[in-house]
Amino acid sequence: MFRTKSAYWSVWLMVLMLALPFAAGAQEKEKKDKGEKEKKVYTGTPVMWHEPTDIASRNLILGAGGEAMKPDISKITYIEDKTGGYSKKYRVRDAKGKEWIAKLGKESQPDTAANRLLWALGYETEIAYLVPKVTIEGKGEFENVRFEARPDDVKRTGNWMWENNPFMDKPEFKGLKIFMVMVNNWDMKDDNNEILAHKGDTTGELRYIISDLGATFGKTGGFFSRSRNDIPDYVKAEFIKKVNGDVIDFSYSGKNQKLFQGLTVADARWLVNLLTRLTDDQIRDAFRAANYSAEEVEQLTGALKARIDALAKLT
Repeated sequence: MFRTKSAYWSVWLMVLMLALPFAAGAQEKEKKDKGEKEKKVYTGTPVMWHEPTDIASRNLILGAGGEAMKPDISKITYIEDKTGGYSKKYRVRDAKGKEWIAKLGKESQPDTAANRLLWALGYETEIAYLVPKVTIEGKGEFENVRFEARPDDVKRTGNWMWENNPFMDKPEFKGLKIFMVMVNNWDMKDDNNEILAHKGDTTGELRYIISDLGATFGKTGGFFSRSRNDIPDYVKAEFIKKVNGDVIDFSYSGKNQKLFQGLTVADARWLVNLLTRLTDDQIRDAFRAANYSAEEVEQLTGALKARIDALAKLT
C-alpha cells in the first residue's frame, strides 16, 4: 500500500515539475504581449524652439515652471536613488505629492542658470528650481539642490542625437550649439538630451531638450583640465579664436568638438538677435535663480555679456 501511494505522488510530482516551465513561459508571454500592447509610439511634431515674443518680460528667477510649479519643500520624501551621471540624484516627492529628481553637488547651480537662459531665448527646457537648503527625509539636509520636475502627464520617450536630429540645418540648432560654447558646456553627449511628449498624445509635440547642463560655467578641456561651476575659470576662458571668412573658429576643447565646425557669422547673428533682447537684470536673475552670491552674479553676468558683445561685433 505504501509503495502504491508513493508511486502515485511521484507521478504527480513529475507532472507538476514538467508543467511549471510551460506555465511560467505562458505568464511571461502574457506579460510581454501586454507590455507591447500598452507601449505607445510617439510620432508627433519635433519642436526645439519657439519664437519668444515676450523675452523682455520673461521671469528668469522662476523659469519655465513659473510660480505654480515650484516644489513644496515643507516635506520632501525620498523614493529612490537615481543612477547615472556625475551628480548624486534622488527621486523624491514633495509635500503636494509631486515627483522630482533632486540633484546634489556642484552641478546644480550651473545647470539651473543655463536652463534659465535657454528658456529665456525660446528653447524647450526642463522645469527646474534650485532650493538653497532642504531636508530630504532619511537622507539629511543639503544645500543648493536642483529640483527637476517629473509631471504625471509628461512621457520621456528617449534621447536625441547631436549628429542626427530633425533640426540639423535649422537656425535654432546652430544657435544652440553656439550657446553651448558660450556657457562652456564640455559634456556634449547624447545621453544628456531628452525627448518629451504629452503622455497618451502620440501625435502632439515632441519637445527636444537638453536635460543636463551641469558641465557648464567652467572651462573646456581634457579629463584633468576641464571644470564645471568654476567662475574664475569661466571668466578667463577664451571664447573666439578667429574668424576665417564667414566661419567662426571657437575656442572649444570639450567632447564632440566637430559639432562646432562650420558655424558662421550668420548663425551667430541669429543668436545675437535673441541675446541682445535680454536685459542685464534678466541675465543677473538667471544666476540669482541658481543661488550664486551677489559678487558671483556680477562676475558671471559680466563674463557672459562679454561673450555676447564679442558675437555682436562679428555680426
